[in-house]
Amino acid sequence: MPWAAYGACAWAFIFAAMSFYWAAGGTAGGDTIGPSVTSHGHDPAFIAALWAIGVVKVLGGLLALALVQPWGQSLPRWVLLTAAWGGGILMVLYGAASWAQEGLMLAGVIPVPSGLGHTAALWHVLLWDPWWLLGGILFVAAAWFYGRRTSSHGDRTR
Repeated sequence: MPWAAYGACAWAFIFAAMSFYWAAGGTAGGDTIGPSVTSHGHDPAFIAALWAIGVVKVLGGLLALALVQPWGQSLPRWVLLTAAWGGGILMVLYGAASWAQEGLMLAGVIPVPSGLGHTAALWHVLLWDPWWLLGGILFVAAAWFYGRRTSSHGDRTR
């Protein structure tokens, strides 16, 4: 089922576009991440990190495409599976842990750090943490479908 891989690719490219937008000086939506992010707007190290993060996200999108495109067959099967499973599981864990932590912040169980702020914590619970979960689920599903498809064809050498 290629839908999961194409969904993971779209997820990664959309996420990369946001990083590139902020790296290029865009400010819209920056307050949904936290006040500390918007205060770093002109810091060269922060801008370089945003560009690098955007590139990593594009590579993730290409990884997802490699699971369903013919050119992906030139890569070792174990590399694709390890990267897709590993990345997907890490994203699910990150999204779930962040969702729980920021939910506890909003419930008043633990304090909200000043570098995050209440407004950004709410955005994390409603948007960013579920976004990470969605990406993780898409990558895990894509890895699972790829693993089943390639093992059913007896293609264990890739």
